Amino acid sequence: MNHPSDVTGSVPQISGLQAPGYYRLTAGDATITAISDGALKMPLDKLLTNISPEKVAQRMALAAMTPETDVSVNAFVVDTGEQRILIDTGAGQLPGYTGGHLQDNLRAAGYPPESIDLVLLTHIHSDHFGGLTLNGTPVFPNAQVKVSQEDARYWLDRDNFDDIPESRHRSFHNAQQVMERVRAAGQLQTFDLPAQVHPLIRALPAPGHTPGSVVYLLESGADKVLFWGDIIHAEPVQMQEPHVAIQFDIDQNQAIRTRETVLAETAREGYLVGAAHIAFPGIGRVVRSGEGYRWIAVS
Repeated sequence: MNHPSDVTGSVPQISGLQAPGYYRLTAGDATITAISDGALKMPLDKLLTNISPEKVAQRMALAAMTPETDVSVNAFVVDTGEQRILIDTGAGQLPGYTGGHLQDNLRAAGYPPESIDLVLLTHIHSDHFGGLTLNGTPVFPNAQVKVSQEDARYWLDRDNFDDIPESRHRSFHNAQQVMERVRAAGQLQTFDLPAQVHPLIRALPAPGHTPGSVVYLLESGADKVLFWGDIIHAEPVQMQEPHVAIQFDIDQNQAIRTRETVLAETAREGYLVGAAHIAFPGIGRVVRSGEGYRWIAVS
């Protein structure tokens, strides 16, 4: 789709400078910009499973952090020069969340919402899709919004409501509220996995956290970048101990298998990673470290 700026002939110039709310780098012929939506306060010693609260505290202390910590919420723009693709949207103004900085930081980075051509969701959880609407109106009016068919089937079918635990009712309600507005605007598209969702980007299955969670693999020139949603919530803990799950996982055993598979492949292939919940900008690499892994942030 055309950007409004294309009609006037004044395409916004993208600065190479960094700023607190965004971080930019190149991968092949594409420009990648990490965008901060803010952070979520999480009591990780209460939310993580398969590990004692004491061990969580020890792992977090090694990273100079406490178990009650702010977990970053990151989104990513892939700018191919022809299209602007946004991966995840933060939580927007959904109740119970204090972030919602995505729109301002997109604009600061040179990407007003109307300039986004395609939105790719890693999964349907509030802190990943909530920024799609504001006061019931789609935020990215010129964009297609793509999500896996499996996740859409789970979250957007009202018949599922009575079968899900009460702890997920708010997430289910948020999904219905936001995603139905996007669908009504004719923007929502679903795909079966695996899928080529863009000429440069493949969607690959990463189930467990939600039934249809995905990772996105960008291949541009000689570079490969893997974007993931909730593979990791607690980097100081789960990198070293991938068997540690979180209560938000719908299928914890599958989420653990997925995390182990994704981390092993990422380290083996040397992918650059864009991670939704690792400290902003959430860009780095995964390397083997003993029986687990270690995160090396981009510098």
